[in-house]
Amino acid sequence: MIFDAFEQDGLLLNTNFKEAAGKPGYFAYRGDLVLVEGEIGDTAGRRKPPVSAMRQVVALANGDKMTLLAGSLDKLAELPTLLEKYAPFITPDTKLLMFVIDAAKNFRTSLSGIPVEVVSLPEGAVWNELSDMLGLDKSDFKGQGGAEKVVTVYTALLDHRSKSPELTWEEAQGLVTNAKRQIHGAI
Repeated sequence: MIFDAFEQDGLLLNTNFKEAAGKPGYFAYRGDLVLVEGEIGDTAGRRKPPVSAMRQVVALANGDKMTLLAGSLDKLAELPTLLEKYAPFITPDTKLLMFVIDAAKNFRTSLSGIPVEVVSLPEGAVWNELSDMLGLDKSDFKGQGGAEKVVTVYTALLDHRSKSPELTWEEAQGLVTNAKRQIHGAI
């Protein structure tokens, strides 16, 4: 399974689950995904924490290709890094939905022939925003396990038609703000 290989390579963080999705050959994952690995920290080869990661990932894979990849990026500039690092697992048919903290507005773009929808999300939870955007509510997920919920989101995303404008990657670069991820919790 693709997510087992990612785990073996140290690319999964804060895993909520990775499991079969109820359809033959499909596997779902929720957690974080490393974009840039930390440097080697000692002689045993252990790595320091990642330099950057995509947070709150919702992913679905069929065989060795991802059919859905959604998550939160701190910076729009991390999108090419994501597509480069995971290129062997992403196709033009992969549903890519990035919730980007420093994006000023929603838009669609294409990088290396891969269509991507970018949603401005300075704060909030990817799962909640994704469900709201697709018009899904608790009743749509009733009685489903985690992986089944990801399949429900993917199925809804197949019918999703974005109303966001189509921009070139160069145009999108001008839509960056200075917003940063807000960390809440105990001090």
